[in-house]
Amino acid sequence: MRLLLLVVLGLPAAILGALVAFQRHLIYPGAYFSRHAEGEARPTPDGTAAVTLTTPDGERLLGFWRPPRPGCGVVLSFHGNASAPESAAGRFTAGPWEPAGWGVLAIAYRGYPGSTGRPSEDGLIRDGLAASDAVAAWAPGAPVLLHGHSLGAAVAVAVAERRPHLGLYLEAPFDSLRHLVGLRYPLVPRLFLRDTYRSDLRIAGTSGPVFVVHGLQDGVIPLALARRLAALAGPRARLEAIAGDHVSILGERDAAAQSTFRDAIVQLAAAPTGDHSAAALAAP
Repeated sequence: MRLLLLVVLGLPAAILGALVAFQRHLIYPGAYFSRHAEGEARPTPDGTAAVTLTTPDGERLLGFWRPPRPGCGVVLSFHGNASAPESAAGRFTAGPWEPAGWGVLAIAYRGYPGSTGRPSEDGLIRDGLAASDAVAAWAPGAPVLLHGHSLGAAVAVAVAERRPHLGLYLEAPFDSLRHLVGLRYPLVPRLFLRDTYRSDLRIAGTSGPVFVVHGLQDGVIPLALARRLAALAGPRARLEAIAGDHVSILGERDAAAQSTFRDAIVQLAAAPTGDHSAAALAAP
């Protein structure tokens, strides 16, 4: 009986302890279970150059950079938790973005292959801020469109709260990691969650158009979470729910997004002197 009680009481505690101890392995699988081998040569996407960014706290981040044409914007892209920056770097130098002269910077978060350190919410936000500052230094005055997929959307919102930006292009976002974990793991106390990514609280501190794309068949992040985030952004937000899953939607609305933010650049340029901020833009 004692042994049975130990098993009944101890097993859930052991499982909970493992979840608490290894939660960041689940949140950041690309950092811990990457298919990239250490020192492996990684091709640079066409039209970009591999760069290294140094964060204020001393981490070195791999990035892929392409400068914009004069008068054009830069897409600062943040990848999902199991992904890498190459696909975004290639994507935003082609398609509807290339003829319009957009530049791009896509980075690998700390702890992910090519970058130093260990991932955490605070760390990824530091990485995003360092990337934003790099764009400002390399392309002075260029409007910056913050893009993110999944976890990267939460990083984009956090950066938008603290740095000037043209707007937000969010694919498969959630309103908060705390909410998502509560839906996926209802028996796990959210008290133990170290990284919460409260985009629902941060979105009010952003400005400019918010273009949200979410898959109707997304089995990772429920559409309802994207709807809530868009609602919190208010009338400046546009949500497109389209056929597709968590990954297949990527790039499917690039033409519409590029058009929206190209128009935003035009509005920004036409704003009265001294009012060249994303806050001066009308809702899309």
